[in-house]
Amino acid sequence: MCNEGDSRLPTCASGANVNQDELLLNRARAFDELALGQIYDAYFERLYRYAYRFVGDAETAQDIAAETLRRLLEALRDGRAPNHLGAWLYRVAHNLAMDQYRQRPAEGLVSLEPDLDQADEVDTEADSEHRLAQKRVRQALGRLTPEQQSVVVLKFMEGYSNAEVGALMNKPEGAIKSLQHRALATLKRALTGLLVLL
Repeated sequence: MCNEGDSRLPTCASGANVNQDELLLNRARAFDELALGQIYDAYFERLYRYAYRFVGDAETAQDIAAETLRRLLEALRDGRAPNHLGAWLYRVAHNLAMDQYRQRPAEGLVSLEPDLDQADEVDTEADSEHRLAQKRVRQALGRLTPEQQSVVVLKFMEGYSNAEVGALMNKPEGAIKSLQHRALATLKRALTGLLVLL
């Protein structure tokens, strides 16, 4: 979904507009409160979704998003401002999420739907089947390396292009394509195995 009418924010939710990020970051370096607020508005929800897909817990994902933005403020204060805002924020969020993932790897599998674990309605048979299918997909996603998971989340769930994923992960586009190819091959094998069991 693209923002319309507010040129101060990234133009599309599917990927950070590098020029807009650069302007925001320059203003944030001067501790412009409006710019800091715009960075929060532009990134908190995306960082939350990204973290949630790894940790599977809303409160932990919120903590990761908040801690990521707190570390940005700390970096700005200490004169260590990043060169590329989006890449830096996602790297910090990724590292924090991976710390959580390593603490509880059995639970920290990638989630396809951020609200799936928070259903507050009585389960119907369809809900139960949906949860079971999601669990199987999570198991398949859990077979990916953390880098492959990041590529899958950023590319297919967050809607970034290969070039944007490369910038966010600080890798060349060719490396992103290679990670994507290996991740999809692993998922295909894993999901085929799961479908055979059904």
